[in-house]
Amino acid sequence: MELEAAKKIYAANYKTVTIKTTDGEILVGKINLSNKQRVSDIFTRSDQPFIVLVDAASKDVSGKTIFLNKEHIVWVEPE
Repeated sequence: MELEAAKKIYAANYKTVTIKTTDGEILVGKINLSNKQRVSDIFTRSDQPFIVLVDAASKDVSGKTIFLNKEHIVWVEPE
């Protein structure tokens, strides 16, 4: 029973986002939100310098996991 409870607590909650970086690159991928967290919370309430974008796609790659420095993000659009 404890394993099932842990799976619910730590279950991934992915939200698809589009991100534009300072070099003009457009990335589409998924970020993992914790319980009751909004996409904006990842960027404004977290002091972590990087976000993890999974299943990321751009003009050059697709299906990758990217660790993106928040200082290089111009805007984020959740779907």
